[in-house]
Amino acid sequence: MLEYGGDMTDADDLAFDVFARACPSRGTLEHVTGRWGSLTLGALYDGTFRFNELRRRVDGVSEKMLSQTLHALERDGLVHREAQLTNPPRVDYRLTPLGREVAGRLIGLIELVEGRMPEVLEARDAYDTRRAETDAQA
Repeated sequence: MLEYGGDMTDADDLAFDVFARACPSRGTLEHVTGRWGSLTLGALYDGTFRFNELRRRVDGVSEKMLSQTLHALERDGLVHREAQLTNPPRVDYRLTPLGREVAGRLIGLIELVEGRMPEVLEARDAYDTRRAETDAQA
């Protein structure tokens, strides 16, 4: 039994609504769509990675932030962490089936954004020009 919105209910009976303040799906959505979460999931879509391999793949992420991101994604059931008792120790990260489904949708969004960047850059230039003209008139 879980408590949601003040009522005790089975998890299967919950009607999740990301727009509701108390909905637990908000946290997962934040983990998935945050800068490091989405890039980490996207990188793991390509396969299994060790921590440092993943850190190199997600250019710019700090060790601390990647660690926090992986913990959150593992807790949400999107990433599987496998520690092997070797010398030196080896830890591999890969997507779970749920993580693979979520990452697949993110990859579609990433490809859409990358493919439309000329339009985005054009829109940015037009916006910046309008802002500069408005600021000059003020």
